[in-house]
Amino acid sequence: MFKMIAIYKKPSNIEAFEDWYKAHIELAKKVPNVKEFRFTKINGGPRGESDLHFIAELCFASKEDFKTAMSSPENMAAGKDAFTNYKDILSVHFAEETILKA
Repeated sequence: MFKMIAIYKKPSNIEAFEDWYKAHIELAKKVPNVKEFRFTKINGGPRGESDLHFIAELCFASKEDFKTAMSSPENMAAGKDAFTNYKDILSVHFAEETILKA
């Protein structure tokens, strides 16, 4: 599975971030070929509080689906929205996932 992963550090105003993200999800839903969305809210780490707040993953079934999605106007609009509003706390990563069954 191929993914686009957005990692957000803790924002200065969590409530404003949460309100913005609810609208941002609607933009992300328009990105073509997304197999599933995964959202993870960070609660802490082994030593207590974390500087991370939220991780969003857009998952794609194939590399071709991923490439099509990343170059789409819909993805460009979602990216522009994210970087316009939260570029100081956002990092974006592309990944290929391998799952091993326990």
